[in-house]
Amino acid sequence: MNVDVIVIGAGAAGLMCAIEAGKRGRSVLILERNKDIGEKIRISGGGRCNFTNVIAEHESYLSQNEHFCKSALARFTPQDFIELVSKHGIAYHEKKLGQLFCDDRSREIIEMLLEECKAAGVKIRTGVLVQRIIKGELFVVDTEEETLQSASLVIATGGLSVPKIGATAFGYEIAKQFGLNIVPCKPGLVPFVLSEKDNEKFSSLAGVSIDAVVSCNKTHFRENILFTHKGLSGPAILQISSYWNPGDVVTIDLLPEVDILKILMGKRQEKIGVVNILVEYLPKRFVQKWCEINELTQPLSTLSNKKIELIAHRLHHWEIVPAGTEGYEKAEVTVGGVDTNELSSKTMEAKEVPGLYFIGEVVDVTGWLGGYNFQWAWASGFVAGQYA
Repeated sequence: MNVDVIVIGAGAAGLMCAIEAGKRGRSVLILERNKDIGEKIRISGGGRCNFTNVIAEHESYLSQNEHFCKSALARFTPQDFIELVSKHGIAYHEKKLGQLFCDDRSREIIEMLLEECKAAGVKIRTGVLVQRIIKGELFVVDTEEETLQSASLVIATGGLSVPKIGATAFGYEIAKQFGLNIVPCKPGLVPFVLSEKDNEKFSSLAGVSIDAVVSCNKTHFRENILFTHKGLSGPAILQISSYWNPGDVVTIDLLPEVDILKILMGKRQEKIGVVNILVEYLPKRFVQKWCEINELTQPLSTLSNKKIELIAHRLHHWEIVPAGTEGYEKAEVTVGGVDTNELSSKTMEAKEVPGLYFIGEVVDVTGWLGGYNFQWAWASGFVAGQYA
C-alpha cells in the first residue's frame, strides 16, 4: 500500500500532524501500536486533559538549543488550539498559572482530534507493530500484516515516560538507524526519592504540603511541595526535577516572603517556643517534626543570636541531595531526545534525511508542568503537517 505520509504514533503530535497534512490533500495513514489512540491525552490532568497553557513561550522549555522551539510555538499558538477546542464546543476553564483543562473529560479532546482526522481524510490503524523501516526512493515500513510505502515518514512515538501506556524507545532507535544524534534522556517532571537517612526523618510527613520556592542549577519555581512516603513531590518539585542531575543540591525556601529572622528576633523576649511561632506560617505536623529534628524544645528567649540566625537560614535554605527520582514510571515527560541540531526548526524534518520528520516528546524539547508539553506537541505536529 502506498500513501503520501505515514505517521507512526497516534498521540497529540502525531494526530495534529496527520490532520494538517490531510488538509493539504495528502493521503495520510497513522500507525499506532496501542489498541486505542491518545492514551497520554486520556490520562492527563487527572482525566480532564491540561491541553495547553495560555502563556506557553520558548522560555518555558528545556533543550540543548533553547531557540529551536521558537518557530513552531510562534506559528501555532495556544490561542490557535483554543479556537479549535471552541469550534468543537468543548467547555474548558483555567485552573491556575495559565493552565487550561476540559470542564468534563479528556476524551472530548480525543474525539475532537478524531473528527478532524475524519474530515481531513486521515486513516488510522491501531494495534500495529512496526517491525522494520528502510529508505529507498520511498520509505518502506514493514508491519506484521503488510508492507507500506510513503514519500514522507513522521515519527511521533513519544518518549520513555509512563511505560504502562506503551512508551518505548522506538523513536530514538529509528533516529539512530538514520544516523541522527540523541541527547541523553532522563525522567522529567518526576518526584524525588530521598536518601534512607532523610526519608527516616520525613516519611511520617507524607501528605503535608507547603508553599515554597525550590531552586537548582540557577532555576527556581514557586509552588507547593508535597511530602511522600518515598521523598518529595508536588508541582515545585516536579518542575525542578527536569533541571536536576544526580548529585545536585536542591535548595528549598520554606517561607518565601516571610522574614522569619526578624519575626524570631522580635519575639525573643517572650517565653515562647519556636514551635508556637512557626505554626503560624507552616503546617503544624511539619513544624513539630522539623523542631524535633533540629532539637528546638527550649524557649526562644534562651537561644543565642547565632542559633536564631541558623534556624532562619535552615528554613529559607533547606538543602537536600535527592537519592534519585521515581523514574519513568512516575515521570510525566522525558528530558532529552532527538538532537534539535539534526532537525529543521521550520519543518521538523531531518536535515540529512529528506522526508523524515520527528515531532513531539521524542525531540529534545521539554516543557514545564501545566500544559506546556501538549502545546509543544500541537505546535511541532502542526508545522510538520505543513510540509510532510
